[in-house]
Parts: sequence; structure tokens; C-alpha cells
Amino acid sequence: MNKKLAAALSGGAVLALALTGCGNNSADNKNDALNTWAKQVCEAVQPQAKKIEAASAAIQKQTSDNSPTTAVQKTDAQAFQDMSDAYKAIGAAVSRAGAPNVDNGSKKQQDAVKELNALSASYVSLKQQVDKLDTEDQAKFADGLKGIATQLDKLSKTGSDALKNLEEGDVGKAMARQSSCKSASASAPATSG
Repeated sequence: MNKKLAAALSGGAVLALALTGCGNNSADNKNDALNTWAKQVCEAVQPQAKKIEAASAAIQKQTSDNSPTTAVQKTDAQAFQDMSDAYKAIGAAVSRAGAPNVDNGSKKQQDAVKELNALSASYVSLKQQVDKLDTEDQAKFADGLKGIATQLDKLSKTGSDALKNLEEGDVGKAMARQSSCKSASASAPATSG
């Protein structure tokens, strides 16, 4: 139905995985507190990253199947709600974990939580827009989806600065050491951990 929406969605899934810290696996275990923080965040992020990937895949499947407008609307609305819930849960996990033990850790943590909550709100807004689309008129529906895809594309490109800032340096190294971050960033849904 709308390939642009599916393409834009892949950016959203990448954004979720940005927090999984898939950097180089460094052997320095200097900071036990930071490793503990990373483990707590990674374990909370893993199921949410899977939820975002599944929501993205559902939209891509529905979009490529030339499904009826009502089915596309239902799938997209549920997927956007799932993404919103996942980003909110990731934000709550980062908030619960506290500030990482690095320079400006508190500011980095607060900025990331703020960004994650804003992403959650943005996906709620996209869900509301999908819910309002006219499914009776295929042309209007397709035009509405194009507008949503444009917003989604912008969202996937602009929403990860604070996350990147949070996971740079020692935080990223600590996250890269966590098996739960590695498995969240590897897309192997068929394996069970």
C-alpha cells in the first residue's frame, strides 16, 4: 500500500536498537558500578527492542501485502501503540537505573529519558492520526499514510541524539559487554535465549 511508510519504519527500529550499545566489546571491566548500570538497562531494553522490531515488521508486512485499508489501519495503529509503549518502558528503565557513573551522567540520563518519552508521545500522535484516516476512500487513505510516513521518517532521523550521547564512551563499552544488549541488537528472533 505505501512503501514509504515501511521504509520509514525501519529507521524507528534502528532507533530502538541505538540504546542497545552494540559497540566494540572491550575487555576493560574497570567500572563495576557502570557495568551494573549497563546490565540493568540492557536487560530492560531487550524485550522492548523486540517489541519495536515486531511492530515494525507487522507494518512492513501489512504494507507490502496490499491489504484492505481497514486492516492496514488496525495494524498500523496497534504497531504505533506498541512502539509508544516500548519507548516509554525504555525511558522508565533508564530513569530507574539512575545516572551512569560517568562525567555528566545525570544530564545524559535525563536527556535520554526526556527523548524517549518524547518518542513515546510522537508514536501516540501517529496512532491517533492513523485512527482518523478515512478507510472508505483508498486514495485519501493512501495520502494520509504518506503524510504519516513523512512524519515517521523525520522522527527516525531526529530522535536519537540524547541516546547516542548517553551511550558514548565508557557507557557504550559497558553496554557492549552485556549479553542482553548483544542479543537485543542481533536480529535473530527465531532463537530463544
